[in-house]
This record gives sequence, C-alpha cells and structure tokens, in this order.
Amino acid sequence: MKQQPEDQLSLSEVHGTVDTTVPRKGWRRILAYLGPAYLVSVGYMDPGNWATDLQGGAKFGYQLIWVLLMSNLMALLLQSLSARLGIVRRRDLAQANRETYPPFVNFCLYILAELAIAATDLAEVVGMAIGIHLLTGLPLIWGTAITVLDTFLFLLLQRYGIRKMEAFILALVATIGVSFLIEILIAKPDLKEVVTGFIPSAFSHESLYIAVGIIGATVMPHNLYLHSALVQTRKIGADQRSIKRALKYNFIDSLVALNAAFFVNAAILVLAATVFFKTGNTDVARIEDAHQLLQPLLGTEMAPILFAVALIAAGQSSTITGTLAGQIVMEGYLRLRLNPWLRRLLTRLIAIIPAVIVISIYGDNKVDDLLVFSQVILSLQLGFAVIPLIHFVSDKETMGSFVIKPWVKIAAWVVAIVLVFLNVKLVAEEALQVYSSAGEWGLKILVTILILGFLWLFLVMTFLPFFKKRKQRQQAAIHGEWAQLNDLSVSNIKKIAVALDFTKADEKLIAHALAQGNKNVSLLLIHVVESVSAKYLGTASDDEETRVDQQRLNHYCLQLQKQGYQAEGLLGYKNRVTEIIRMVKEAEADMVVMGAHRHSGWKDYLFGETIEDVRHALQIPVLIVNV
Repeated sequence: MKQQPEDQLSLSEVHGTVDTTVPRKGWRRILAYLGPAYLVSVGYMDPGNWATDLQGGAKFGYQLIWVLLMSNLMALLLQSLSARLGIVRRRDLAQANRETYPPFVNFCLYILAELAIAATDLAEVVGMAIGIHLLTGLPLIWGTAITVLDTFLFLLLQRYGIRKMEAFILALVATIGVSFLIEILIAKPDLKEVVTGFIPSAFSHESLYIAVGIIGATVMPHNLYLHSALVQTRKIGADQRSIKRALKYNFIDSLVALNAAFFVNAAILVLAATVFFKTGNTDVARIEDAHQLLQPLLGTEMAPILFAVALIAAGQSSTITGTLAGQIVMEGYLRLRLNPWLRRLLTRLIAIIPAVIVISIYGDNKVDDLLVFSQVILSLQLGFAVIPLIHFVSDKETMGSFVIKPWVKIAAWVVAIVLVFLNVKLVAEEALQVYSSAGEWGLKILVTILILGFLWLFLVMTFLPFFKKRKQRQQAAIHGEWAQLNDLSVSNIKKIAVALDFTKADEKLIAHALAQGNKNVSLLLIHVVESVSAKYLGTASDDEETRVDQQRLNHYCLQLQKQGYQAEGLLGYKNRVTEIIRMVKEAEADMVVMGAHRHSGWKDYLFGETIEDVRHALQIPVLIVNV
C-alpha cells in the first residue's frame, strides 16, 4: 500500500517517539504498542460517568447495567475504528475531516468538538473539586479554582515523554480500580440480581435521560479524536505486515483497557444499586450524598475515603487526556499551534467558568445535575464524530486493503443509528416540552433555529461523502506549502545563513539573502526540529518530522543548485535559539537572514516566536525581513 506523505503531524511533539520497529521478543514486542488505549480509557471512567452511574443505580437499581454493557461494546468498536484511521492513514480524525469537508462544515464540526471537550473538562473540574471537598472539607468553589494548578502537572508529564505520561495514567487507573474492588467486596451485592440487569428493558422518560447520559459518558466524542492521534506516537513500518501487527496489538490494547473501564463503571452502578436503591435511598442523586451514606450503610470508615480518592484520581487522569484532545482538535481543524501551557489554561478556564457560575448562583446542590447535563451534551455530539469516522475507514481509496470488512461497516452504522435515534428521541421530547409551554416565543424560535441548524449540518456531514468526490487532498504541511523558488533575482556577498520555517515566506528570505551576493554567495539553509524525539535524542532523532524537514531542505537546495546557486542544508535539534546560534558560528557565516512575522509582545509568547536572543548573541549582521 502506498503511504501518503506525512506533511502534517498529529501531536508532533510526541509523534513516532515510541519505536516499534526495533526487534523485540515475546511480551516486549506487545508492550511497545500498549498505552494509547489506557489514555483513552480514562475518559470512560471520569467524574461524569460517576454522576450518571450513581443516579442510574440509585434510581433504577441494576436495570441499566445492560446500557453500560452496550455502551462498552459500542466504545470498543468505535475506538478500534479510530485507531485504524490513525495507524493506516497516519491522520487523526480532525485532520481527515479538514481534508474532506467544506470549510464552513469543518468550522461547525470544530466548534462542536471544542464544546465536547469543554463539557468533558467541566465534568473533570467539578469531579476533582468534589473529591477535594470530600477529603478536606474545602468549599467546592475553592476546589474548582485549585484545579487550574493541574495545568502545570500536565506540562511536567509532557516533558518526560509519552511513555511516562502513560505510566502515570495507568497508576491512576489502577487506583480507581482497586478502590472500587474493595468497595464491592464490602457491599457484597447479590450476583443473581446483578445478572438480571443485563436483560434489556424499556425506558421511561427519566431513565432515557440517564441512559443517554451513560452513553454520552461512555462513548465520548473527544476520545475518537484522541485515539486516532495517540496511536501515531508509535513509529511503525510502512509495509503491510507492520501495519497488520500494529492493528492487532492496538485492538488488544483497546480490549483490555475498555473492559477495565467497564468494570469501574459497572462497579459504581452496582454499588449505588446495592447500597442506595436496595435500602430505599432512591433519591441519592449527588456524589456528596453517596459519600456521606457509604459509611453508615456499609459500616466502615474506609469506604468514603476510598470513594473520594478514586474520584480525585478519575478527575486528574481524565483532565490530561482532555488537554491532548483539545490540542488535536485545534491543530487538526485550524492548523493552529498554541504553546501547551496556554492551550491547557484556556481549556481549563472554559470549564471553570460555568462551574463557578452554577455553584455561585445555585449552590452545591446543582453540581451533580451539571455533571449529568455535561454528559448529555457529549452524547448529543457523538453522531458528528462517529459518522465521519465510519466514512473514512470505509473508504477503499485511502484505506487500501485495510478498509473495514462489510460486517464491521454494518455494525458501525447500526451503532451510529442507535446513537442518533436515542439523541433525536431525547431532543424531540425536550423540544415538545418547550413548545407545549405557554408563552416564551423567543425560546421556541431559538430552539427551532438550533434544531434546523443541527439537522442541516447532520445531513451535509452524512451524505456529502456519498454524492461528492473527495476533493484533492492537501499536502500542505502544518507550517504551510512547499515553496517553489522561481523568482530569485537579486545581488552580492559570501556565506549567509538563512533560518527557514517552511512557509511561503521562505522564498522571500532566500531572495533577500541572495541579494547580498547573488550567485557568488554560498547559502546555508537551516531549520531546527522541535519534536519531542529531537529534543531528547538530538542528532540521533529519526522521527517523521525530522525526516520530512530534511526532505524539505534537500528540496530547496536542489532547486537552488539547478538555478546555479551554491546551497547546503543543515538541521538543528532541541532549542531553536541556541541551535541557530551554534550552527551559524560553526559554519562561520557572514550574515544571518531571519523572518519577522509582524507580531510582538504577547503574541511572541503566544506562538513561541522570537529573534531577539539570536540577534544579541551574534556579532555578525542579522538581516530581519518582514514576511
């Protein structure tokens, strides 16, 4: 199968940093692939799941366990499709959408994806704040503010690479699992009654709301974006055998991780059904109420402590993966890279604001309702992630021999139809309540406009790939298109170093450099690779970004040499400023040409661009060209 050139890398700082092509034997071979699904699985056991599982168990006993099982099977199918997209096409879901749909449709899908991530982060913020409150007694509003600090934990973990991050997440997942295993052993549920919950039953309006929340909390849209990117942290061979092996081991990874998530969710629901529903406490809808009742009903002080510790672990683990998903969505749809700390802070503030408003206005009593509502929002957006994913992995032109089998395609479309049907049913019932109420014409008009807008987007997203050929796939890199150097007529000097960033501005920079000496000048084209692999391995780095950047330099040099100019290319690694200074000094260049992108002040910090340090560290002339 012919691989498409990888011009735009998903999660570029960790892309291809775990090398699975190194020969390994036995378990070591499998372990090289394991990890991405565990990061994904934490989204299936976050505080939003807790709220829906607790309410489902307390109000309806074991009745909704079959919904959890169905959700888990849906999740396993969809996550395996997401991983397949990333492994075979080396594209994440956001990038694939951008290459397929018109700009306005993509913008709508981007907004929905960001809303899903905000809803996810909202659940994590509130859940961690509740956990801190239950352990320390700190007011919820202060606990919510404290959650901003975990931004720095994420950045610390990111510095140590993807494997360390995966190990940290796995430790948190183990903490959650062990805590609930002990809780279940203490509660001693009747297994015969538990088994009856696996038999499907009809929904009332109230149980449908909780069921949709459970599905939204389990099959989360941001996880489909996340998984398709995380599998690309594994460097795999481009041959058929290597891709087949990657698909096999990633399916095992998903199977184990998602079944662990199912155990946690089932444990929460069974615990709530055993401790609350069976004792007549069916009005336990709040996590705090559950925490307070665990000790008197189970007769041990350990139960509420384990409950709170597991809740904090769930919130902390989920918040890390939510940040990664936000980065994937923003870079994939908008091709906009923000510094990680800024992206993390922005995501967290978007989640904190509604939490603080609800707590300030309604008090702590409405926090759990906010959690359940956030999961319903996630469920309503599932179709807008699931349907494009099915289109992409069903496309023989791009997937080749790895296109999904007909029975898998049928199963995926059945899942999509079930999800869409449940969501439409819920929206229809809620809308009918609005329309049947007296007055409030403004609200009715707004609801009508929103429904029509969602319907239009849904139809375009679903049927456009069936009736329209996919437009030519853009091969532009994340920094822009390859420049064609055709107009380079300027004058005279000796050796000039030109710092390139692989945008259309490169042509202008090289032209100004040649103006100092024309064909008598010797050009040194330099670029610094800043991927995680490059930062840690330096010249030993061999990730996709390094290889593509070297190809670009060779591409530029070949064009210049054909036109009679002297040119050589040189890559630097790790820190941009120090590497430019080092390469310029070692090459004994007489001048440096750099591009200024006409932004300064806070925008320098926003995009990480600066030329001041280079200018002050060198004694030779530095030509700054506005590009």
